[in-house]
Amino acid sequence: MRFEVPAPRRRLIGLTPLIDVVFILLVFFMLASSLINWQAIEMGAPASASAGTPVVGSWLVRVQPESLDLNAETIAAAELAGRVAARIGEDPAQRILIQPAPGVSLQRLVDVLDLLRDAGATHLTLLRL
Repeated sequence: MRFEVPAPRRRLIGLTPLIDVVFILLVFFMLASSLINWQAIEMGAPASASAGTPVVGSWLVRVQPESLDLNAETIAAAELAGRVAARIGEDPAQRILIQPAPGVSLQRLVDVLDLLRDAGATHLTLLRL
């Protein structure tokens, strides 16, 4: 007596686990990726007064917690942008030195740097205290 042994059936690959893994990867990359448009601000290295930075003809912008000073004159942000834009129109190589006062938040400093960049300033140098 011979019994026929049925041939083993080939197992089908389940697509459900594969789809689950693909969706998990998709969600991971959607959450891990950043869609923020990062912008870099080109600046010279932080300088001190004795570092030999050419300061003749440069403008000094002091960033205070509540105000801005341009060459020791208190000025509004809109007026600063206008004066810088006018000066850059005359001399595109105008250097601007930025000196934050103690206690100034980093966000305030970045806002002033953005203001100067939008006014056309390209030669910016951040001073240490």
